[in-house]
Amino acid sequence: MVDYSQLPVQKILCVDMKSFYASCAAVMMGLDPLECYLAVVGDTDRQGSVVLAASPKLKKEFGIKTGSRLYEIPKDPKIHVVNPKMKTFLHISTEITKLFNQYVPKEDVHVYSVDESFIRVDGVQRLWGDALTIAHKIKSDIKEQFGLTCTVGIGPNMLMAKLCLDLEAKKKGIAEWTYDDVQSKLWKVSPLSEMWGIGRRTEKTLNRMGITNVGRLARYPLNLLEKKFGVMGNQLYYHAWGVDLSDISAPIKREQISFGKSQILMRDYPDPEEVEHVILEMCEEVARRARHARKVVRTISLGVGYSKDELGGGFYRSRTIDTPTNITMEIYKVCLELFNQFYTRKTVRQISISLSKIEDDDNMQLDLFYLDREKKSKLGYVMDQIRTKYGSDAILRAVSYTSAGTSKHRGRLVGGHKA
Repeated sequence: MVDYSQLPVQKILCVDMKSFYASCAAVMMGLDPLECYLAVVGDTDRQGSVVLAASPKLKKEFGIKTGSRLYEIPKDPKIHVVNPKMKTFLHISTEITKLFNQYVPKEDVHVYSVDESFIRVDGVQRLWGDALTIAHKIKSDIKEQFGLTCTVGIGPNMLMAKLCLDLEAKKKGIAEWTYDDVQSKLWKVSPLSEMWGIGRRTEKTLNRMGITNVGRLARYPLNLLEKKFGVMGNQLYYHAWGVDLSDISAPIKREQISFGKSQILMRDYPDPEEVEHVILEMCEEVARRARHARKVVRTISLGVGYSKDELGGGFYRSRTIDTPTNITMEIYKVCLELFNQFYTRKTVRQISISLSKIEDDDNMQLDLFYLDREKKSKLGYVMDQIRTKYGSDAILRAVSYTSAGTSKHRGRLVGGHKA
């Protein structure tokens, strides 16, 4: 049993913008986000393009949701299909965060994603009222200023606020959970994947252990969960009791363990020379990320996925080098070696590159047989400075101007989508 009297009790709001991208696009077109039929897709010119967001009515009546494909959307005149305007969407998200800061200090807001944020309101209730009142005020302000609808979950910690949002507030609009609601509302949740933090794979493992709902997870022996899942077992157990000691204002420290990029190509690439062109572009980008962090790497990984016309498949291989690097052409050389060794002359549709075993770029290791290595390292940093100042496409390699190149097109995107 958990003694809740020993736990901190806060008032945390978890605010989620309802169908954010689709709602923004609807408002920009003068439509009602809750009444229109609208889908935002990656590229309206490609039938296989992914649906990034769908309005509530499109989801409910046509079953179109995030992850659906453009060709799945019925040819119905009342359905609007639009390209994303990512710059505008991100700007609106930023402005909504500024609205939150009218109620609480910046350190009491944690932006979880573009469309979801946590807000701690403990210190401002004398100004604005209790948590439920503040939630209604924020919801009203967002509707009035942006024409958008949000839902709000309220809880004594970030976890409970998020669970309240996902499991109740998204149906009611605004809801509040306390520790008293854990056993009556949280423990009955099944399947387990409906609980935030539990994925399908973990759910299957827990099911095999006889755990089919959150209540059974809470009553399962902690030592057995830790034995099976390690630290994650401890987290699963206490989350099932609604316990979360996260501090909303604590800075998130992320230790970079790799630099990577994965790209699903716009078309099939049957010519290996064209594939090599894209690999070079991607090496340039991941090397730039390493240089930006002032890091060098020892392990270089290349993944290639074949077209579905080839019945899928592919390979993912790594190679560790003696001398750490962040020089583009050195990384490219290793990727070429891996490609030539494992490529089976099939049509390519996906490429991924990852750099790991990271070290600080304090001193460039010189090589008697590679005397201009230091120059090439400095050249990479200079090129990065130019791109930072004038844009990512200010300097491109010649392969980017061939029919195989993707950097020119992707340089005009924001977050991988049309700006």
